[in-house]
Amino acid sequence: MANKTLTYKDDITGWVSFYSYYPDWMIGMNNYFYTFKGGNLYRHNVNPLRNTFYGTYTPSSVQSVFNTSPLENKLFKTINLEGDDKWAVTLETDLQYSGFIQSTWFEKKEASFFAFIRNNSVGELALRSVNGIGRSTSVTGGNVINFAPSIEIGSIISVGDYFYFSVPPYTTPVLAGAVTAITVDLINGINRITINTTIPGTTPIPIQTAFFLYIKNSVAESHGVLGHYCTFNIVNGSTDKVELFAVESDVMKSFP
Repeated sequence: MANKTLTYKDDITGWVSFYSYYPDWMIGMNNYFYTFKGGNLYRHNVNPLRNTFYGTYTPSSVQSVFNTSPLENKLFKTINLEGDDKWAVTLETDLQYSGFIQSTWFEKKEASFFAFIRNNSVGELALRSVNGIGRSTSVTGGNVINFAPSIEIGSIISVGDYFYFSVPPYTTPVLAGAVTAITVDLINGINRITINTTIPGTTPIPIQTAFFLYIKNSVAESHGVLGHYCTFNIVNGSTDKVELFAVESDVMKSFP
């Protein structure tokens, strides 16, 4: 872990922030704060670029926890930022670890920034967003999966969903690609799914009769993150002054 500088605030009698700079020596004089680093003298709070110390930039980050009703299992659905800028957000609970929001997904509503929490599907295979289809009859070209007419693909699967396969003993699902087309014409014997196998993390389908399942696209459908509490980390990469007053989340009780 990199060395950091910890600051103390008199009016709240507490330690409030970590800073990325790590000086050799520091001193206050004539209402200015000075530090020495590598034989050079620096005066703080005069650089127009925020979070830039000794020529090195480090983004701002804040970490805290939502812990209302800690004995209840909950779904954390949204993040609302009370401030003047958007932040990137990652979230982790005691049951999930993949909640995230990119800063560009926030929309400004009534002077606040609002966005839905998304999941990273990889690693979340045991959750409610997973649906099974069945064994295939053949795989054509590595990306066209054909099923018997008796296999009901269903209407829940959509273009953009993540498509997984599993081979005997059917204990480890592996990412095959993302769905690009669903073609069902049982009268003419067509019952197939076409996938994009060029997305990162995919593995070629090794056998013709693998078992297939899919996970809903996390951007199209927000399932939130599931847990008793939720730790969040927000990051802002601006070099200008940014103010943040509060972070809120819409939470609903989860009923099994």
